[in-house]
Amino acid sequence: MRPARATRVSSVAPAYLLLTLTALLWAGNAVSSRWAPGHVSPQVITTLRWAVACAVLAPFAARRLLAEWPLLRRHWLRILLMGGLGYTAFNCLFYAAGVYTSAVNLALFQGAIPVLVILLNRFTYRVPVTLGQMVGVVLTLIGAGLAATHGDLSVLTRLDFNRGDVLVFGACLLYAGYTIFLPTRPKVTALAFFAAMAVAAFVTSLPPLAVEWATGHAVWPGPAGWAMVAFVGLGPSLLAQLFFMRGVELIGPNRAGLFVNLVPIFGAILAVLLVGEPFGAIQAVALALVLGGIACAERLKPAPAAEATPEAAYSQTRTRRM
Repeated sequence: MRPARATRVSSVAPAYLLLTLTALLWAGNAVSSRWAPGHVSPQVITTLRWAVACAVLAPFAARRLLAEWPLLRRHWLRILLMGGLGYTAFNCLFYAAGVYTSAVNLALFQGAIPVLVILLNRFTYRVPVTLGQMVGVVLTLIGAGLAATHGDLSVLTRLDFNRGDVLVFGACLLYAGYTIFLPTRPKVTALAFFAAMAVAAFVTSLPPLAVEWATGHAVWPGPAGWAMVAFVGLGPSLLAQLFFMRGVELIGPNRAGLFVNLVPIFGAILAVLLVGEPFGAIQAVALALVLGGIACAERLKPAPAAEATPEAAYSQTRTRRM
């Protein structure tokens, strides 16, 4: 029994490492959005990050993209909308929010995405929600409200939210919507689909960039700005997505999805260490509520018989999507 157990542990260890790095990179994106103002404007960094991702991805994905283009072309509108909303609009709102709210709050709200996915799945596809999941949703919403009001719950009665908190919540809602539509993507390889999405994200980022430039709000990066562009282009936009895909392949989508819950933890730590933001009792309670709510929602969600094991879940997902 011990050798078999050791074999199982060694086989999933790379997945744990890759998925942990994924969460760390996504948390770093929250900190970058807080650093970006003054160094590079929201639309400029959004366009440049996807330009970097596309340029690096091209040598590896170009052949696969061309081979599967006939099928991708039939779904061009869906790909354009998913890339435009899930990638471009999400990033635009996320970076704009960084002008007004803290990196800790950005990470906290991003950690609520899994719960938003549960809610949208319920309303869109009638996916059943358990009592445990409802408890998780309530805890997460309380935590998000505490973060948004910065501990002043009387703000709720005056509807006086920080505009950055509203922007980041809208960004997370868009990404949750993008997530629930992923199962309907064209039946092509993951690499070709991701490459097409990256191109769609770059193309749809150009009109907002033109508006920002025309209104005189565009800030082109200097040395520090280019460092941020390089990080978000290579890290959150490219490597994190590839790491996550590989992690799902190794341990299945259900277990891999739980690692998203590490984002607010890493985000809070990075905000304190790198940005120098305070991390007091209010932030700690909000963080605990968000993480506790996500844990309830993820661990107590219904498990169909076909998804009794992570391997079976991934096999079924791959067959349906690929």
